[in-house]
Amino acid sequence: MSFNWRRPFTRRQGDDANSEPHYRSNGSFAGDGGTVSDGSLQYTVEKGGNDSPPAYQEATGAPVEVNSPLGYSVGPLSIIMLNIGKMIGTGVYSTPSNILRGTGSVGLSMIFWALGFLTSVANLSVYLEYAAYFPNRSGSEVVYLEQAYPRPRWLFPTAFAFQSIALSFSSSNAIVLAQYLFRINGHSPTAWELKGVAVAGYTVATLFVCFHTRLSYLFANGIGIIKVLTLIFISITGLVVLGGHVSTTRISDPRVNFRDAFSGQATPYGVTNALYKIIFSYSGFENAFNVVNEVKSPVKQIRRNGFVALLIVAVLYILANVAYFAAVPKEELVKSQQIAASLFFTKVFGSSGAVRGLNFLIALSSFGNLIAVLIGSSRLIRECGRQGVLPFPRFWASTRPFGTPLGPYFVKWALTILMILAPPAGDAFNFITDLQVLPSAFFQLIMGIGLFVVRYRRSRLNLLRPEFKAWDLVVVFNIWVQLYLIVMPWYPPAGGAYAGDVSFWYGTYVVTGIGILIACAIYYYLWVSVIPKLRGYRIRQEVLRLEDGAQSHRLVKVPVAELAEWDNTHDAVGRPLDGSTIRPHRGSAGSDGGSDEKKPTSANEVSLGRNDQDMEK
Repeated sequence: MSFNWRRPFTRRQGDDANSEPHYRSNGSFAGDGGTVSDGSLQYTVEKGGNDSPPAYQEATGAPVEVNSPLGYSVGPLSIIMLNIGKMIGTGVYSTPSNILRGTGSVGLSMIFWALGFLTSVANLSVYLEYAAYFPNRSGSEVVYLEQAYPRPRWLFPTAFAFQSIALSFSSSNAIVLAQYLFRINGHSPTAWELKGVAVAGYTVATLFVCFHTRLSYLFANGIGIIKVLTLIFISITGLVVLGGHVSTTRISDPRVNFRDAFSGQATPYGVTNALYKIIFSYSGFENAFNVVNEVKSPVKQIRRNGFVALLIVAVLYILANVAYFAAVPKEELVKSQQIAASLFFTKVFGSSGAVRGLNFLIALSSFGNLIAVLIGSSRLIRECGRQGVLPFPRFWASTRPFGTPLGPYFVKWALTILMILAPPAGDAFNFITDLQVLPSAFFQLIMGIGLFVVRYRRSRLNLLRPEFKAWDLVVVFNIWVQLYLIVMPWYPPAGGAYAGDVSFWYGTYVVTGIGILIACAIYYYLWVSVIPKLRGYRIRQEVLRLEDGAQSHRLVKVPVAELAEWDNTHDAVGRPLDGSTIRPHRGSAGSDGGSDEKKPTSANEVSLGRNDQDMEK
């Protein structure tokens, strides 16, 4: 494989000064920035308006938005609270009992909570290096998979877009919110009462983020602070208990669980399941990577504040568990059906009023989790749409009329409401919720491996060293963790193949997840290869710019007879070359609502040529 290289930041003898990338007096980036070719791969230099340096990305990637239509409202506090808001949900209040049952001992369970911090730091390093390569694109995994595996063209964007959107519902989180709201007044709801409150809660959360981007961040920050203060209160109370300053009538010996901390019997399935729950208790550390293009100097800011958020959560998780073990005997924690935090409050305060107050705080924590997930996943879904592989690219990319991604918000809301109302409680609900596990773990695994692929290609082209580079050992450790998360669901429960959280075979959701991935590959092959050959066209991409400043790719059908003309009049990104005109007769490739003819580009939706784009910049 051969490659051609034009150095992007120095002028060679004989180069035209006008063709050299440079900065104008106002700080904007001008010029095409050069092109790097490596066989069939073509890399172009792009620069966003978030004070990140120019970065190379493969040309099939969604176009960089020079000025983010979502603004630049994400500062240090928002980075911390976006991650904390997603990490701290209800898990730290409810899972400690399950983890203690799985590990068999207090000491091992505490080690697992610390191990979760280490695995998250490793994964954070992988995300951060990707962000250093592509600092002007939001959407995290969407961008990183697209750039790590640009060939076959549009395969990974297609598969990941389907998985991200079809399985993006937050129905289980909304149900948990409803459950805790009912616990506040001690009412036992019917199934439809629970569903109704879940729908209302999720609708309110969606409305909070729909109308103003900056206000949505401020609201997420406020709830995130309350979450942190709640865990600080539990932690301090636990230390007070551990010091023996609570009535001995309720807590006779606060140190009993720590004297022989490693006594107990762990089972292979219990340990595996406990570690699995621990890792997912920390999921959310990556949320800020979904808004990279809304952060000024993103690599520097997320490197510092992302780690701060993870460290805060890890310390609070460990101290909260110390509090639970100081107040509640081990045997009671293992056998109880109540959440650990409820047992803790009952032991310490001895009143139902205190437990009701705790339920309110947990419900608020659940609501904050919905807000944080909505903000992050809406950017991820929007980036899927900007790649051009989904129908109606304007729907996904537009931020009108409120400067927010209404299209992704609406789709996520509709899917969540559907999944709250449609499946009956029990097997169907648990099965659909579990469907997200394997596809997500698969994409995380290949993203870790893909980091070495990106490094190799950049080294071949002698590109500049990134602002951050993870240690090789950390990346390899992360790959093993992701491989574990793929293998773990195959391990049978202790009670046999039918002892999972559904009445049928425990691995059904795993096989179905594999089926989803295979179906995506078959669809891609038919859409990109088989049907175009039968109907005499090929798929090409073009760049759209909407009047709100948003940009997107749109995939179009180009007849084989006109293919040479198209390729000669468009660059690799899909922008018309100087002097070329936009032809209105090419059909849509399924990304414009399935129409057979492509409408002429309007004044509000223009394809950008190189000069036009530079003038806009």
